[in-house]
Amino acid sequence: MNSTFQEVPWLTLLVAWPLVGAAAVWLTATARTRGVASGALRAVRGIALGAALVELALLACAFTAFDTSDAGTHQLVETHAWIPQLGVSYAVGADGVALALVALAVVLVPLVVLAAWKEQESDVRRLRHYLALVLLLEAFMVAVFVARDVFFFYVLFEAMLIPVYFLIGGFGVGARRRYAAVKFLMFSLAGGLIMLAAVIALYVQVPLDPTTGLRPEDAFLTSNLVEYFAQNPMPVTTERLLFLGFFVAFAIKAPLFPVHTWLPDAAQHARAGTSTLLVAVLDKVGTFGMLTLCLPLFPRASDWAAPVVIVLAVISILYGALMAIGQSDLMRLIAYTSVSHFGFIVLGIFAFSSLSIAGSSLYMVNHGISTGALFLVAGFLVARHPERSQRIADYGGLQKVVPVLAGTFLVAGLSALSLPGLSTFVSEIMVIVGTFAVSHWAALVAVLGVVLAALYVLLTYQRVFTGGTPAELDSIPDLGAREKWVIAPLIALLLVLGLYPAPALDLVREPAQVTLSDLAPAGVQDPPPTDPFADASVTAEGSES
Repeated sequence: MNSTFQEVPWLTLLVAWPLVGAAAVWLTATARTRGVASGALRAVRGIALGAALVELALLACAFTAFDTSDAGTHQLVETHAWIPQLGVSYAVGADGVALALVALAVVLVPLVVLAAWKEQESDVRRLRHYLALVLLLEAFMVAVFVARDVFFFYVLFEAMLIPVYFLIGGFGVGARRRYAAVKFLMFSLAGGLIMLAAVIALYVQVPLDPTTGLRPEDAFLTSNLVEYFAQNPMPVTTERLLFLGFFVAFAIKAPLFPVHTWLPDAAQHARAGTSTLLVAVLDKVGTFGMLTLCLPLFPRASDWAAPVVIVLAVISILYGALMAIGQSDLMRLIAYTSVSHFGFIVLGIFAFSSLSIAGSSLYMVNHGISTGALFLVAGFLVARHPERSQRIADYGGLQKVVPVLAGTFLVAGLSALSLPGLSTFVSEIMVIVGTFAVSHWAALVAVLGVVLAALYVLLTYQRVFTGGTPAELDSIPDLGAREKWVIAPLIALLLVLGLYPAPALDLVREPAQVTLSDLAPAGVQDPPPTDPFADASVTAEGSES
């Protein structure tokens, strides 16, 4: 690889370009006459889609410059002093997991732009603001996954709230959309304030430079903090309190039971595209933070908290699945399925085996593809109802009216229940098998979530797409060309990564081993594979003798 090509600041370009696109969309002139307004609509859509596609090209360049054989190391690194008096830096870098999540965000944004092509069709200004906020959110999502400075990460963690709040409250659906937006904001701000206290307390733990009387200029760099605290462990109580400060904020963002209640309301009242970015990408910041900050910075506290976190994860798996079965609103149902899936991700992270951690990292990506497909297809379905109803009972018998839409919904739904041959199966089986080596009971109870997933997916398909068709829906159109372009890449990814997951596994395998090495101060070791039938075979041999 050409060294000059590798020295290009690809990550900074990936962060900056959506900001340029958002500014261009916002500055697009609008006209009041109908003919000119039509041209303004085309201009706004074209600029937003063009910016999202250029971002895809930049992502391809970043992957070309990234050495997959060394995916456990942060690459494409840039570090610049930002607030040197406080030791804060603009520091970015990506290992395999971070780059995979950046790719998830960058791939989904142009699909969301296409899905919103006809939203606010008669109001250029609203469409302009909506698409600009989507691009702004893309910049924040990319930045937070590559941030390597704890304070910089926190700033981005909070900044993401702004575009999401307006996307839900200003462009959502239903009379309670503002309530949902405020509830999302209050939960997120509460977690952010707790995290801010922990960030400040973490800063105090770093010793002053005796020559300057200040903290080092790079005091907040994650790698420096991990190295320093490995050599100079914090007091036990201090480490546990700091861990809880970060973990609570990440659990709210994830979301993990019992701090998940903002998600169903947000998903119910947001646009399908907004829900796609919120649940498929933005919520991964929570589990990504657990993996890349909680575990390496607070290894002993992570080991101390792991039994309780595993219990909460298992509860999330079962609770989310059971709640999904009982939902009457399609968007709330998809939201509760994600509560269940995030339980699997958290379970794999805190099982502390290389297989389960790699499986959780891969699960974050696969869940984003699967849930993104579900939300977008559900949005296409709701848009065809005369009253844009999200009530499952208002549908029925649509597989013979819109067979392509029904087929894509079924594939996306089967991915949610981790059908073999689809990408989610690979990650879910890795989490379960990796967890079994550490905790038999947790893995066995988590398997019940797979059974319940089959119920909520197949029952929903039966209620929406089989049986009698309501009169108002017996002539609705099937997916058009634009909508097929939106959903086809996601279905293709589910199939390709399900049948050939090696490229994705190459990105997450080494980072999982690095995470386990960061946990070494707590005495955590990678458990050997466990044969669930070993005891039974020994007993049988003993009885025969």
